Amino acid sequence: MLKIKDLSAGYGESEVIKKLDLEFNRGFVYAVLGPNGSGKSTLLRAIDRILKPTKGAIYIDGEDIKRFSAREIAKKIAYLPQSSNLTPYGTVFDAILLGRKPYISFEPTQRDLEAVEKIIEHFGLKEFAFRKINKLSGGELQKVFIARALAQEPQVLLLDELVNHLDPKNQIEILRILKTLTRNLNLVTIMVLHDLNLSIQFSDYFIFMKNGEIYCKGDSTIIEPLLIKNVYDISVKIIEINGRKFIIPWLDEDCI
Repeated sequence: MLKIKDLSAGYGESEVIKKLDLEFNRGFVYAVLGPNGSGKSTLLRAIDRILKPTKGAIYIDGEDIKRFSAREIAKKIAYLPQSSNLTPYGTVFDAILLGRKPYISFEPTQRDLEAVEKIIEHFGLKEFAFRKINKLSGGELQKVFIARALAQEPQVLLLDELVNHLDPKNQIEILRILKTLTRNLNLVTIMVLHDLNLSIQFSDYFIFMKNGEIYCKGDSTIIEPLLIKNVYDISVKIIEINGRKFIIPWLDEDCI
């Protein structure tokens, strides 16, 4: 459904990602992993066409996205960067309604309002719907950002480090909602995460990047201590509990 072919992109004369070939299918969550500077965020920005590729192409349902207008892109792809801004004195409802902008010509229709109400229900934000943005906790605010992205009714959802600054309860709650909505709405969800264990629990497929290239990709069977060592330069142990893998950092004896 989403296909990336021979993609290279960067900033100025610096090429950050190089000759990437990837395919993503609907209904699945993909985790993009790797050390800082490996090109994860650049990949998301190139998919959303914020960053113009220097080479290669990106296709949605066989169509090259460079043929789409900005409005058409916004209807197909929703991108939530590491830091987002909202008017601090607006309400939660107004903030999520902004996600309907690609569909609104003059003023919101009944369908726009119903779409926002439905998303508010999904994220458990009903009691906060008319609360001011500046009165929300970090977890509540992050839910609003994601809800706004989903209000675009995208086919592809791009999320860059969406839970890194949240407490464990909010991390788990948000990732669980995202996985459910990815299935129910038949989305392609691609998220950059640093927490490997959260990635394993809530993702279906994994893309490990290093030095701007794809080092390894596949389902959870690819995740082994040697892979983590080669990508992150750390030693780990991997245990399985009820069929799920968990990664435990393991200090070398000379570091203890």
